[in-house]
Amino acid sequence: MPRVIGIDIPDRKRLEIALTYLYGIGPRLAIELIEKLGLDPAMKAAKLTADDIAKLNAVLQSEYIVEGDLRRQVQNNIKRLINIHSYRGMRHRVGLPVRGQRTSTNSRTRKGKKKTVANKKK
Repeated sequence: MPRVIGIDIPDRKRLEIALTYLYGIGPRLAIELIEKLGLDPAMKAAKLTADDIAKLNAVLQSEYIVEGDLRRQVQNNIKRLINIHSYRGMRHRVGLPVRGQRTSTNSRTRKGKKKTVANKKK
């Protein structure tokens, strides 16, 4: 398995799909990276040479925020929202949906312990 920025990417998948296994790289960015490096998007990730992997690592570390840095940035943004007591921060703290979803019927798995609801009397 080729290692890109410390993460093993699957070697039996096409290169454009294998790159999406890195946190912060989606299909569009994977295709953009492949074009920038002049690689074949249809080749398998196992056929990457050490030189190609080195180029890929250099580009990802210099131009993009991916993996650990991106995860850290997202967590810091959430902590900031919680610290300033914004509405979104309060929702994060309580574990409820943040982006306006309903809670009456959905998102029950995130609310905490299961509470039994009494049946209607007949």
